[in-house]
Amino acid sequence: MGRKALPRAVDRNRFKRKVREALRAARPGIERYDLIVRLKRPAPGPELGSAADEAASMLAVLSASAAT
Repeated sequence: MGRKALPRAVDRNRFKRKVREALRAARPGIERYDLIVRLKRPAPGPELGSAADEAASMLAVLSASAAT
């Protein structure tokens, strides 16, 4: 996570923490994948929760498709 996407270290760490939590929850279904999570555009502080939730929902879809 670079400074251009999230200028404040607090926001970068919060986003990483939330994505890591989502990865742990989806881990059994996505073990065979190598994943890279990047922000396409800068996200202000209040949008970080929704960005992390979106990453979690994408991981859930990936995990469900891997299970079938």
